[in-house]
Amino acid sequence: MAGEEALRRAKRPRTILAGPYGHPVHAIAVTLPIGAWTASIIFDIVGFFSEEPEAFVRGALWLVGIGIVGALAAAVFGLMDLGTLNVGTRARRTAVTHMGINLGAVILFATGFFVRLNAETGDASTAGFVLSLVAFALVGVSGFLGGEMVYRYGIRVADEATQVKAFE
Repeated sequence: MAGEEALRRAKRPRTILAGPYGHPVHAIAVTLPIGAWTASIIFDIVGFFSEEPEAFVRGALWLVGIGIVGALAAAVFGLMDLGTLNVGTRARRTAVTHMGINLGAVILFATGFFVRLNAETGDASTAGFVLSLVAFALVGVSGFLGGEMVYRYGIRVADEATQVKAFE
C-alpha cells in the first residue's frame, strides 16, 4: 500500500507552479535547451565547412548560452517534481541520477561556452564542439532516464482512471 500511495503522490504536482495535474512544466521546459543545443551543433558543423564561418560560430556560441539558461530554468521545475518522490525508491534514485547527468552536461556546455568565448574571432572551436558533443550525449542518456520516469514509473502522468475516459 505504501508503494501505491507513493505513486499517487508522484503523479500530483507539489505546487501549481510545477504545472497542473497531468501537465508538468518540466517536460515542456526541457525542449528549449535541447533544441538550442541541437541547433548549436548544426551551426558548428556548418561553421567548420563554411568559407565564411563567423555568423555560424557566433550563432553556435549564443545557442549554447541560451541552452544553458534554459536548462537552469528547466531544472527548477524538475526539482519541484523531485520533491514528490519518496526517498529510497527506485523512482527517486533514477531522478537523482537524471539530475546528476544533466548537471554534468550543463557544466560541460558552460565550459565549452567559455572555450568558445576565448577562441579566435570567426573561427570554429574544435574544443567547444567536442565538449558540446560529449555534453549532448549525456543529455541523451539523461533523456532516456527521464523517459523511464514518465513512461515506466508514471511520474507526473495522469492515473489510468483519468486516462481511460479518453477511450470510452
